[in-house]
Amino acid sequence: MGVLEDHRHACDGFTDVVHRAGGQWQAPSPCTDWDARGVVEHVIGFHDVLLLHPLGSRPTRPSEDPEARWAVTVEAIFEALAPPGVLDDRRQSLLGVLTTDVLVHTWDLSKAIGTQADLDLRLCEIGLARAMANRQQLHDSGWFGPPVEVAEDAGVQD
Repeated sequence: MGVLEDHRHACDGFTDVVHRAGGQWQAPSPCTDWDARGVVEHVIGFHDVLLLHPLGSRPTRPSEDPEARWAVTVEAIFEALAPPGVLDDRRQSLLGVLTTDVLVHTWDLSKAIGTQADLDLRLCEIGLARAMANRQQLHDSGWFGPPVEVAEDAGVQD
């Protein structure tokens, strides 16, 4: 799979969890500063700032419906990435980072609404490798807490 297909796959998984939220937008998430709606808004905002706005896309979203807001965002993402040549090397790398972000926040949103996340294990392996390769940068950014210990036999999703 290519980077664009990987991102679509991650977005499809996030969309599935957004649909399952069933209006539980105030449910607390593992991201201590965000509720479920905050998780969705972060994923939308990250795409806006890093991808959509630089490509000249400014989707018009409803203000009060997180599920509809995400649906408009997904449509805008893949419309903006459709023209030939848009996915240069820099944007391919950026899209990989966004894919990992979507994957991580699919898990967060799933935990917030009390459902099981069924993440793509190949994408989890890519995301984990990316996080481990950038461990010091992530720590130094101040945006992340300390690593969470997991059992030695934990699967890659954990």
